[in-house]
Amino acid sequence: MTLRNTATEWGSVSKTFHWLMALLLIIQGTLGLTMGDFSRETRMELVGLHKSLGVTILMLVTARLLWNLYSRRPAFAPGVTSLERVLAIAVEVLLYALMFAIPIAGWLMSDYGGRPVSWFGVFNLPQLVGENHDLHEVWEHRHEQLFWALALLATGHACMAIYHQVVQRDATLSRMMPKGWLRDPDNK
Repeated sequence: MTLRNTATEWGSVSKTFHWLMALLLIIQGTLGLTMGDFSRETRMELVGLHKSLGVTILMLVTARLLWNLYSRRPAFAPGVTSLERVLAIAVEVLLYALMFAIPIAGWLMSDYGGRPVSWFGVFNLPQLVGENHDLHEVWEHRHEQLFWALALLATGHACMAIYHQVVQRDATLSRMMPKGWLRDPDNK
């Protein structure tokens, strides 16, 4: 397997970015939805972890986008219709927009709340705005709304990949999996 994408296959770097982002987003969603259920002390630690992972996601999505500009996407699997191609690209653009928007909304929410955003205690992100309780509340709601939009879109993305593997029997999903993890439907 090559590092870069080929005309027909995703390379190992793209696959690593894809699955690492999926894992981090699942962890982030779980943290965001459950950290309010813990004691104040534990919750504060989880909020710090949530912010650090958010910064990590922002850095990784930036690196991923730059990688994708360097190593172009492979052609769609044979049999994918033109409508499916348009929808896939639209979903991909929206997923990228949300992966940027959610951590930025969290950053603004924290800044408006007067709480710095630290990356695992190594450095703090610059404060973009001054403290403002009302705007903190607005951005808290935006952050959550954007998360639910991402969750819905990512679920649809995963369901369509499974649909292509199981029903359409093309290589859409198997091309994104590590070699040997999923049988290519063409190799019955």
